[in-house]
Amino acid sequence: MGDFWGPDLISDLPQSIIESILVRLPIRDAVRTSILSSKWRYKWNGITKIVIDEKCVPSGNDPTIVEKSLIKFVNQLLFLHQGPIHKFQITNSYLQSCPEIDQWVLFLSRNDLKELVLELGEGEWFRIPSCLFNCKKLTRLELFRCELELPLTFKGFLCLKTLILHQVLISPEAIESLISSCSLLESLSLSYFDSLALTIHAPNLLYLYLEGEFKDLCLEDTPLLVDISVAMYMTDDIAEHFEQSSSCNFTKFLGGVPNLERLAGHIYFTKYLSIGNDPGKLPVTYRNLETVELYQVSFEDMKEILVVLRLITSSPNLKELQISGSSNTPPATDAPDLDFWSEECPSDCTLKQLKVVKLTDMCGVPHEMELIKFLLANSPVLETMSIVPCIYVMESQLKMLIELVRFRRASARAEIIFVRD
Repeated sequence: MGDFWGPDLISDLPQSIIESILVRLPIRDAVRTSILSSKWRYKWNGITKIVIDEKCVPSGNDPTIVEKSLIKFVNQLLFLHQGPIHKFQITNSYLQSCPEIDQWVLFLSRNDLKELVLELGEGEWFRIPSCLFNCKKLTRLELFRCELELPLTFKGFLCLKTLILHQVLISPEAIESLISSCSLLESLSLSYFDSLALTIHAPNLLYLYLEGEFKDLCLEDTPLLVDISVAMYMTDDIAEHFEQSSSCNFTKFLGGVPNLERLAGHIYFTKYLSIGNDPGKLPVTYRNLETVELYQVSFEDMKEILVVLRLITSSPNLKELQISGSSNTPPATDAPDLDFWSEECPSDCTLKQLKVVKLTDMCGVPHEMELIKFLLANSPVLETMSIVPCIYVMESQLKMLIELVRFRRASARAEIIFVRD
């Protein structure tokens, strides 16, 4: 090729640069570069990152034929490969659970694997082979729709920094053991688990994402957490379990995370935090917390309102606050305990950094309006407050506007944006 076209400069590039070019190609195209010239024949088989995704699939073929073709292709790919494989990813809906994948994992466990992502099709769930736990250098593990059982001899992935489990069949004891045995773990994501009671021990954890049916959540020894996102689904059994609980969920979950920077609480999260005895003054001040997002807050529940207030007043450097109300129940026309705001709001509370407030699904009930009043009166640098009323209370929107005009603003620049449908 060099004689006909001129100097073959690209073939003489360092292998690391050639690999960076090859890994940006779909894996089938990377393999096809072997036909370019004799110099290129074996360039592809040293790449350290292999991704089997939808780009590997010829479109328009029978799914069974495509799956067989993919299995054959990966078998040949791994058979001809030389050197370490640091990342292996399967995100392909055509591949189903099959014995060949066990063999691939076994091969990878002997080739310095550092990152593994397995997301197969919607068929039978794949049972992770025990050889995976021999991957001592693993730094990232993502499993989707799999069955996972820890060997009795497993001592942990000592290099693992990211763990993502999505619809994984694993016992609660095994999850807790897996997390606590990965001492360098920095990012943890668990989604679509049923009725899970979970205690997390992870001294280096920075990012936590939880989604599913959780009966209980407890953070122990997680002092470095900076970002938490939780979405909780509620069943009748879990609701009954909540009602019988007496311990303070707020303290159990948020009492030991002083470095928190962002908190996103989705469905039922404030309900969960409100369970148990009122913690009073919180044991920690969230000095780094800049963003709080709370969704489906019930302003008919005084304990949930108290959770919101505790978070706000314990976050002196809060910059952005987003709250959505709950439209699951019709709002009451009056509200008792309005003295709550003068009793519970610290007289010296000033939100010196709060600039943006977003309130959605507001029904105009008294406690919602008291929250708005409190925020406007105690946020001297507030720039915008956007309010989106609930679509089911069209008749009360004018009343809300009239009340808003009367509220005192600590910030002369504060702009109130009232979005009407």
